[in-house]
Amino acid sequence: MLKKISTLFILVALITTTCFADDIDTEQININQIYTEEIQASASVVDKPKINSRYAVVIDRESKRILYGKNSNEKTAMASTTKIMTAIIALENSKLEEEIIVSNRAANIGGSRLGLETGDKVSMNDLLYGLMLCSGNDAAVQIAETIGGDYKGFAVLMNKKAKELGLNNTHFVTPHGLDDKEHYTTAYELAILTDYALKNKKFSEIVSCKTKTILINGKQRELYNTNELLGNLEGINGVKTGFTNNAGRCLVTSCTRNGKNIISVVLGADSKKIRTKDSIQIIEYTYANYSEMDLKKKVEKAFEAWQQENKIEIIKGKQESILPKIEEEFPYENYPVKEEEQITIEINCEGKLEAPVEKNRKVGNIVVKNKEQEILNLSLVTPISVKKKDEWEYWKELWKAYLIK
Repeated sequence: MLKKISTLFILVALITTTCFADDIDTEQININQIYTEEIQASASVVDKPKINSRYAVVIDRESKRILYGKNSNEKTAMASTTKIMTAIIALENSKLEEEIIVSNRAANIGGSRLGLETGDKVSMNDLLYGLMLCSGNDAAVQIAETIGGDYKGFAVLMNKKAKELGLNNTHFVTPHGLDDKEHYTTAYELAILTDYALKNKKFSEIVSCKTKTILINGKQRELYNTNELLGNLEGINGVKTGFTNNAGRCLVTSCTRNGKNIISVVLGADSKKIRTKDSIQIIEYTYANYSEMDLKKKVEKAFEAWQQENKIEIIKGKQESILPKIEEEFPYENYPVKEEEQITIEINCEGKLEAPVEKNRKVGNIVVKNKEQEILNLSLVTPISVKKKDEWEYWKELWKAYLIK
């Protein structure tokens, strides 16, 4: 009986450890073979790729257009891709040079680790490299305790930032991403979070490193990035891997080619090989099928042509007519399009106004559509104020008309 109980205890312990493992992925893959296979497969792909991962998205960083999606707005676990948010909270709420003494809780967390021990001394800067390169759960816990006091305090900061970024289908509980039913995101919102993170120069510097030497207790330690695409696929410059039993294999990737920057997210892959293949496939598909249109130039050219033939008549005004102007700055200049897509521009504007007319009065808009989908809406406003004619000006006009006769 005692032997049976002992055996049961061991099995439960093993199951528990496995369920909470993160980024401990011993699967070996041949990245060159996968790359060759997927490049050949993607070269002739016109329709959207059919991938095995459960959730995926590719967005264009400039326009934020979704270029590929699969269940991209469905909530799911995110594993260690959580650490993208953890890093941002740290970068925005701490000093990189700060020396930190490692707590007992951080030193004893399971899963993937930097290898910290209780009482170790390490800088916030080096914790961040340990967090993002080797996906250290111990680094994540220590960052959370240093900045938020504990998990709960740090999660408050994470969720506050998520709300600021409009991530309404994202919720954080932990700094490392170990499975919790209340810890979730979507592929699309994870891409938007990553886009925000990459605007931070230090973040971009960290996630683009394949290897990094840090100091723990003044002694050097070499770190290696878990991102299998970094250094193996053209244009890859980050970002983060992830793995738990609930989340599956996950990979968030940033890629830049010929000035075109995209972010791909793959979540819920059944193996490391699948997440790698799927990531390569949707990245290659995107670059093979989309080209950049200078949308700002196209809109400005259309508006200039419209202004040649249209104006706003001012009734009873000191000025007879005015030309409207575009109110806001263009949110982006370039827009990715497929060859078969049709971009149309509609310019709507009032033809007459009665004085007085105030400056910056909205008088119309410019609507840009991709087929039937609206992709841009710019307001047209009056460039100046126009006063109403006074009695003396009417008399002058009458006198001028009399003299001409």
